[in-house]
Amino acid sequence: MAIAFSALLKRTSVINSAIGGFQASRAFASVAVGSDLISAASDISLQKARSWDEGVSSKFATTPLRHIFKGKKVVIFGLPGAYTGVCSAQHVPSYNRNIDSFKRKGIDSVICVAVNDPYTINAWAEKLRAKEAIEFYGDIDGSFHKKLDLMIDLSAALLGPRSHRWSAYVDDGKIKVLNIEKAPSEFDVSSGDVILQQI
Repeated sequence: MAIAFSALLKRTSVINSAIGGFQASRAFASVAVGSDLISAASDISLQKARSWDEGVSSKFATTPLRHIFKGKKVVIFGLPGAYTGVCSAQHVPSYNRNIDSFKRKGIDSVICVAVNDPYTINAWAEKLRAKEAIEFYGDIDGSFHKKLDLMIDLSAALLGPRSHRWSAYVDDGKIKVLNIEKAPSEFDVSSGDVILQQI
């Protein structure tokens, strides 16, 4: 067990080092506080997390952004990917444990989105026991994140093009709060605890 744990720590350190090299590339996005998220990506749809069988039965339906944000108060956070270290151990849990507090503040839904297929996202959400509290969506080709200028190349960590780590509070499509980490390996401003205090 000690050897296996040591190997895990070493692998995590290597991955964090590789990802950390992208730190200087993120200072802003193409959207900001006050932007209309629906207008900024009006032609984009996301793919709600589901099993393969559910995908088939829904005829692989997607969800337009207006259906997610119009007339609603939404907290949304993006992350590099399912089954990755910080995403699994810190980012999703920070929202999952605060879900009741978000509801008390009038938030209609808390959403997690990543550049993954909806089937992988679904299995990951179930593993984290977070699917009942958080709505998970896939951005299969990165179209959503590209529109927002929130993509990053994480090929050094064998992940390819992925999302930056970020969070936002969106009211009826308008961005009220936007937090973007300097590097996807960091977890300073995009947690559920931080944005809960900003609403």
